Amino acid sequence: MHVVIAGAGLGGLSCAIACRKCDPPLKVTILERSPEFQPIGAGIQLPPNATRIMEQYGLLETLKDVGAVVMQNHTLRRYSTGEVIVNKPLGARAKQIYGAEWMVIHRADYQRVLLQHAQNLGAEIQTGAEVEKVCLILKDGQRVYGDAVIGADGLWSVTREHVLGRPSPPVETGDLAYRGTFTRSQLRQLNDEKVNKLLDDSNIQVWLGPEKHVVFYPVRNGTEFNLVLIRPDNLPSNVRTFHGNLEEMKDDFEGWDPTLRTLISCLSSALKWKLCHHSELETWVKDSVALLGDASHPTLPYQAQGAAMAVEDGAVIGFLLGRLQGNPVLWSEESGKDAITTTLKLYEKLRKQRTTVNVLGAVQARVFYHLPDGSEQLERDRLLSELPESRWESRSKWNWGDAEYQQALLGFDTLADAAEHSHKLFEG
Repeated sequence: MHVVIAGAGLGGLSCAIACRKCDPPLKVTILERSPEFQPIGAGIQLPPNATRIMEQYGLLETLKDVGAVVMQNHTLRRYSTGEVIVNKPLGARAKQIYGAEWMVIHRADYQRVLLQHAQNLGAEIQTGAEVEKVCLILKDGQRVYGDAVIGADGLWSVTREHVLGRPSPPVETGDLAYRGTFTRSQLRQLNDEKVNKLLDDSNIQVWLGPEKHVVFYPVRNGTEFNLVLIRPDNLPSNVRTFHGNLEEMKDDFEGWDPTLRTLISCLSSALKWKLCHHSELETWVKDSVALLGDASHPTLPYQAQGAAMAVEDGAVIGFLLGRLQGNPVLWSEESGKDAITTTLKLYEKLRKQRTTVNVLGAVQARVFYHLPDGSEQLERDRLLSELPESRWESRSKWNWGDAEYQQALLGFDTLADAAEHSHKLFEG
């Protein structure tokens, strides 16, 4: 079986790895529009549901070798003073409760590890291959044929428009994000006691404030640090990314924690980009074409789950197509197209409810992070501060602190779920 994947992002590479790990492996061709792989992006989080898949791929130690850092705590702070509202333990607790660690890594390092592994397993990569139509006409006129086509081409997906049969641009959310990075030595030179304390903690640090929030954590074995500042969008509607004005950024966070403002003052440059998402699509599959990740369910970043869901999608697609190829009654090159469509429809069924819950959860988390000062904010902070008393086992109005919600989100074993629900299709 030949699987063609449009896009070599994290979800597309996960799909390629899953397809090549099948026994026997599927033939995989990845079409990447960029002429070469550039180290784009900055920090990215791997929550336990993502690191579990990396462990199943045999890549967990490799990721740590290239600088992934295991997070020990998730700390929420008051925006104006930096006072800790609550400190959620991760580390060993995350592995015990959710079955895997919570890590952070530089996105470029993450992509490079997945890319090298996909190639080592035998996936073919074509760069400078921009898909214009499905199936599959490249910008240079070359035609690429596959038994199954996977649209992993992101927020501005071409394959999404093919599946839906109409234009389907992403929806602006009204937020934008600044992103910048520092070196540890650069921050040490500040000789600031509070900044040094942040550098010594393997924590995800979040400052919660009216209409805005800030996230700070280490990457590359703690030699670099990632800073993301989210605020209301002021970019023109036709602009996706822009080099940020540092003075404007400082003004945006006037009145915030002085320690945070000290960090901001160290930035030499910062990119700002528009946050977009998409309402859940009515269909992800058309014939033998399926969507994954941001092509089908782009989400707000407030649960650190966008990349994790794409990685899960890719793992499920590879697993199911491998199960199909291994069933000679269902699959043959002459009569397998209907079986592929049926298999991809099962993928859609397995993933749609989970990703919908995540998209809606991120929308709720946006409210949770951005409450204005007042009675609701005071209640939020009080409820959060009481969570440690329950040993993090209680229900909560806010999904960040709700034990049942977090267990379902982070403790979910994607491949075990796919194996359970595909048994009837493939084995009767």
